[in-house]
Amino acid sequence: MIIRDHQHLTETALAVMEKTPDPRLREILVALVKHLHSFVREVKLTEPEFQNALAIINSIGQQSSDTHNEASVLAGSLGVSPLVCLLNNGNNGTTETTANLLGPFWRMNAPRVENGDTLLRSPTPGPPMFVNGQVKDPQGNPVVGADADIWHSSPVGLYEQQDPEQAEWNLRGMFKTNEEGRFWFRSVRPAGYPLPVEGVVGDLLRAQQRQHYRPAHLHVMIVKPGFKTLISQVYVHDDPLLDKDPQFGVTRALVGDYVRHDEAAPEPGVPSPWYSLDFNFTIEPGESRLPRPPIK
Repeated sequence: MIIRDHQHLTETALAVMEKTPDPRLREILVALVKHLHSFVREVKLTEPEFQNALAIINSIGQQSSDTHNEASVLAGSLGVSPLVCLLNNGNNGTTETTANLLGPFWRMNAPRVENGDTLLRSPTPGPPMFVNGQVKDPQGNPVVGADADIWHSSPVGLYEQQDPEQAEWNLRGMFKTNEEGRFWFRSVRPAGYPLPVEGVVGDLLRAQQRQHYRPAHLHVMIVKPGFKTLISQVYVHDDPLLDKDPQFGVTRALVGDYVRHDEAAPEPGVPSPWYSLDFNFTIEPGESRLPRPPIK
């Protein structure tokens, strides 16, 4: 094909995309080319800017490793990850949802933990925390026998694979909901943490004069056959960065009440003050499928 001008180029590219055999892939590629070409025209992208953009895309891959996923962090920093989440949950974006971002630190095959046990596998100084969760279906019925995969940062803002002071699988565990759809455990109160800013994401945030700390939160993934896998985060209600999350992840439905207690704790030997969190999760009927781990 011989291209006459820039308009003919777009028409030709779209015609090629229209020949894609798979219907869904065809729909995505046609829309992608259409919007990409419109974007280039709208901003009047220069050749040096285009070369810089290609270098940025290359560096995203170069900056990713077994313990860091730059593309995942960038998708959140641009608001793409939370948008995909909100459009695909809560009755396709029409109602509030307890679904949220997977984040860059989830690991598959967390160790099984009995309800009431602790997530601490190495000394982890910080305020004790007792969590009680309940899983329900959209009609409010308890969901029995669901797996609740839990992970969170330490009180110094580090996940265990980032911190040589923590034992492997520290602050991670897999629970099973009981006949009331409940799971419960002991841990320590999580802290907010900085996004890695040595690469593309750091360059973006600095250029926009945005801060790079995420508000403190607890990660929860609920899995049961017959239900869509729920990925969630429960944010600490008094974190000063709730309205400044660089990943745009905080929604009204996911701000949890982390209650401080100064009286004696429910378990012997637990110092005061301690915190409690009670939170309900709603899972929707659908396909039970685990996400692709962002790191190995």
